[in-house]
Amino acid sequence: MSPLLQLENLHVSYGVFEALHGVSLDVEEGQIVAIIGANGAGKSTTLRAISGLTPPRSGTITYAGERVDGLSARALVQRGIALCPEGRQLFPEMSVEDNLLVGTEVRGGERARSNLQKMYERLPVLFDRRSQLAGTLSGGEQQMAAIARALMSEPRLLLLDEPSLGLAPRIVQQIFEWVREIHQTGTTVVLVEQNVSASLQLARHAYVLSEGTVALHGAADDIARDAAVREAYLGHATAKIAEK
Repeated sequence: MSPLLQLENLHVSYGVFEALHGVSLDVEEGQIVAIIGANGAGKSTTLRAISGLTPPRSGTITYAGERVDGLSARALVQRGIALCPEGRQLFPEMSVEDNLLVGTEVRGGERARSNLQKMYERLPVLFDRRSQLAGTLSGGEQQMAAIARALMSEPRLLLLDEPSLGLAPRIVQQIFEWVREIHQTGTTVVLVEQNVSASLQLARHAYVLSEGTVALHGAADDIARDAAVREAYLGHATAKIAEK
């Protein structure tokens, strides 16, 4: 079977600066795939390219057997790709409920209300805060709302960009447990996450980006044991990623 998502030789630029040069990766249906790397390695750019927010300069993105590079972000949401961006990016002056409904714009009608009810059942705190301005939520509540907004579009592929950023350890644990539950419902997940140890425990496969290229990839367990990864991200061993 072909991968659900396949990137081949992807190049992405911001003006004259090339953020990705030749990134290739596969995501099988039903997997959690982690993308790790230092700040500026190209992790968020990869997710933005997949979701249509930053079109690639060259290379291909294939999703569910269809080439989708060049499609709009809205068209990709309609096809089942949803991004929960770094920094949550909620609309702070809108209510929690209106923020969630933004995520289901491509569905609409009864499905929107049904999905909203599912989110409230899973996250009662959002029901309690539904009329509250999103900007007044705590950091953890905002992250829950951001992920819920992405799920409102019923994604087949969920892209998560730094979901634990700036959160207390107890909230981080809750977020990761929820990601596990989302995956168990059948949603494929691509996870960019600063908490490398937790993301590698959660994922089945992992890619290490370094300066806009794939430096290493393989089973998440193998990546977690790799000396270079342990030195760079987990505080062990003596090797360096650049030497791989």
